[in-house]
Order: sequence, then C-alpha cells, then structure tokens
Amino acid sequence: MTGVYLDYNASALVRPEVQAAMAEALADNGNPSAVHAAGRRARARVETARARVADLVGADAQSVIFSSGGTESNAQAIASALAAGFERLIVCASEHPCVAEAAVASGKPVKVLPVDARGVIDLGKLSELLRGPGKAVVAIHHANNESGVIQPIREAAAMVREAGGWLHVDAIQSAGKIPVSMGALKADSLTLSAHKLGGPQGVGALVLGEGRAAVSIVRGAGQERGLRAGTENVPGIHGFGIAADCAARDLPLAEAHRAWRDAAEVAVEAAGATIIGKGAPRLPNTLFLSVADWDSPQALIVLDLGGIMVSAGSACSSGKTRPSRTIVAMGRMDLATGGVRVSGGWGTTQDDWSRFADAWTKAYETHRARQAARTKEVA
Repeated sequence: MTGVYLDYNASALVRPEVQAAMAEALADNGNPSAVHAAGRRARARVETARARVADLVGADAQSVIFSSGGTESNAQAIASALAAGFERLIVCASEHPCVAEAAVASGKPVKVLPVDARGVIDLGKLSELLRGPGKAVVAIHHANNESGVIQPIREAAAMVREAGGWLHVDAIQSAGKIPVSMGALKADSLTLSAHKLGGPQGVGALVLGEGRAAVSIVRGAGQERGLRAGTENVPGIHGFGIAADCAARDLPLAEAHRAWRDAAEVAVEAAGATIIGKGAPRLPNTLFLSVADWDSPQALIVLDLGGIMVSAGSACSSGKTRPSRTIVAMGRMDLATGGVRVSGGWGTTQDDWSRFADAWTKAYETHRARQAARTKEVA
C-alpha cells in the first residue's frame, strides 16, 4: 500500500501470515461438517482457530462462537442475555452503534450510562441505574473505537455482579492492543472481530463467561454447536486464528506506539487541536483530535490528497456531517463534527506518526490562513 495508512481502528491491514494461511485454506476447500479427509482438515482449522482466539482473551475454547463479525456477535450477546431472563438494558453513552441499536431493537427498556468529559463511564451513575427494577444487562465497551479511552471494566463488573446483572464487554478495539482477559475483566460475554487484529473482514466471535449460555439468532442447521447456523467460513476463521496468535505475540510491540502517538499528539495540540480523551487511560495506538472550525470531511480530503489515510470521528451521509457519538457523549458539541481519528497497528512505523503530525499541522495552518483571508474580505 502506498501512502501512510493510519486507520487500523477501522480495519487493520491484513498480516502476511494471515494471507498465506487463508490462501492455503482456500486451496484445500472442504466443508467442516463432512467426514471425509478434506472435511476433517477444514474442521481441524476451525477448532485450532477457536483455541487460538480463546487464548488471546484467556478463555476456554468451547466458550467461543464464530460469527460474521462484531456486529452479529454483539447482537447475539444481547439476545442471549435477554433470553436468560434479564429484563432491561444499561448501555454506555459512547458505545458502538451496533450495540446501542441492538439494545433499542430488543424492545426492552434501555437506560444510558453517561460518561464524563474524558469519556470515562460514571460509576456512581451505574450504581444508581443498577438499583432499578429488574435485573439488567449492562453493555460497556472495553475501549472506545474513536477515542481509544479504556473503561474501568473490573470496577463496573464488581458492581454488576453484586446486582445480579449480566455484563457484556465489546473488546473489539482493545484486543491485540492491550492485554484482555475474561478472568480479569469478569465479563459474562465478550466480543471480538478478526479484521481489527490483522485478520480478514467478515469474521467475529462471541466469547461466553463461565455459566453463561448463548441463543442462536441465525437459525438453520447445527453448526457452531447449534448456536450459529450456516457453513463456517473456514478460510476466514483460519485467518482469524492466525491473526489472534500474531496479536498475542505482538502485544509488547503494540505498546511501542504510545511514545510515537504521544509525540504526534504534542505536535498537533501545539498547532491548535483538542485531544479527545486526554487525561483518561487510552489505547497506545489511538489519537482522536478535533478543532471547532474545520469539519472532518474537509480535513480527511486534504490529508488523503497528501497520502495520509485516517478516518473521521463523524460519519458522512448524503453530504451531511453527523456529529461524533463519542464527542457528543462527552458534552463537547462544539467539537463534534471535527473529529479526526488516527490509529496505528502492526505495520505502522514511527515515521508514519511523524508524517501525519507534519501533514495535519501544515494543512490546518493553511485552513486557518484561508479562513482569516475570507474574514478580511468580508470585512
């Protein structure tokens, strides 16, 4: 890939080891439900991947259910908790839309758990919400997909457990960037996505905590122990397993991004950017910044023309800029349409971070100069 790719939180570049493994699996095609040799080899790839994904988060292999991605797995987690008799939901204000929308679509009462100005959940408010009528499903992402802010999951888990609730943790952004452990987090369910780890798109997993059971939301035959119908995506699952293995191996390297990110942060902040989530624990690979006078679509176009590939904290639909869900939850409406997310990964270098900081600083200085010239003309 030419240019500087710093959009790993959207989709990591596929690791070479994954590409090679998937090509091998594609060349040796077999249905994992078949009893012949090709089928047995396919089944072995699926089960080996299951063990590797489980190892990444310190779980038992039989607790892993493969799916088409994080969105499906989050929906299955919520459906499973509600099927177990839980009556209402508490959802973090900055949660990924696939969790928030699944909660609303469930038809059950939903309460929003607010975050503070740094993007960290309000544990006092969580305690209050847990005292409401009926046992609750609580959904809190381990790390925010835009800001990289890491939530105090262990503290929340103790409160949820004491109240008899079910804690669902979306660990899609945190896995492979910081240590993730089912045992340490005390989660009842946890979700992962292959393409955030350097694996293929379109493969995810739901991991169940001890004593928790899943219900199928995709019905048909008996694949995935009857918990997710449909012939398994063997090459994708195999690639997921390899990516999980590589991510576990590379955890110390992931931490190296912190110093590179921090240096870029100092540079853009000095040039006028506000750092979203500053002061809170954050993923080492993620920088989320915003300015009030430069909408993110404009910034992204300028950066892309300069060979820097990053993404917006806000999404663009029909030509209209939507405010960043994360920034709105933090109470900064003045910055909500200017978010720019920068995220590194396994293929990122220190020079990539430096080139981004230089490019953004020069582009923003040019933008400010043009704004000043327009103001002078009007005057």
